[in-house]
Amino acid sequence: MQATHARSNKPDAFASAYRAVGIETGVSAASPHQLVAMLFDGVQDSIAQARGAIRAGDIQTKGRAIARALRIVDEGLHGALNAEAGGQLALDLRDLYTYVTLRLTHANLNNDDAALAECAQLIEPVRSAWRTIGTQVQQPPAGAQP
Repeated sequence: MQATHARSNKPDAFASAYRAVGIETGVSAASPHQLVAMLFDGVQDSIAQARGAIRAGDIQTKGRAIARALRIVDEGLHGALNAEAGGQLALDLRDLYTYVTLRLTHANLNNDDAALAECAQLIEPVRSAWRTIGTQVQQPPAGAQP
């Protein structure tokens, strides 16, 4: 899954995508893999905030949270995909992100908590898989000096 998001020659692309959605903490020191993990966290946090805002009847906060989630998915996750390196997996993720974007928009227009829950459920397995491979990505190659 790493090849679908990582552009080893463009680590700054991840940092700028992450900054574009308004999150600054830890970006400059993070690896490309960590930046994508932060994007997944940001999507889930934004969806949770939007769901809470719907329950509280806070339409303004709901709109801001969904807008943030949309930007992270579209500009961050979708924008970081590398179809050439990632092949079919990258194409499948592109389709998932497109669907999530549509559902987030629907949720915003209709105050649809179920659509937000669906988005969170769709993103979570990818987020978990990304976290799982993180330890493999961050380990130095055999024989490398620390």
